[in-house]
Amino acid sequence: MEGDIAKMGQFIGAGLAAFGLGGAGIGVGNIVGSFLAGALRNPSAAPGQMANLFVGIAFAEALGIFSFLIALLLMFAV
Repeated sequence: MEGDIAKMGQFIGAGLAAFGLGGAGIGVGNIVGSFLAGALRNPSAAPGQMANLFVGIAFAEALGIFSFLIALLLMFAV
């Protein structure tokens, strides 16, 4: 009985950790949408901001990958 409750808590924790993947998707969409809105307002400045766009996308995706890693660790490493 105690093992079942621990296993249930393990899967609930993994599911909660997986919410970070949705947050990463929302974050990337927000970053790209803001870039496109700015690029449409001032097309001549858009090429100078491409590096910032890619860095922002990389940080948002890294947080999603970290949350996925935590979910996998909670499911299989414990």
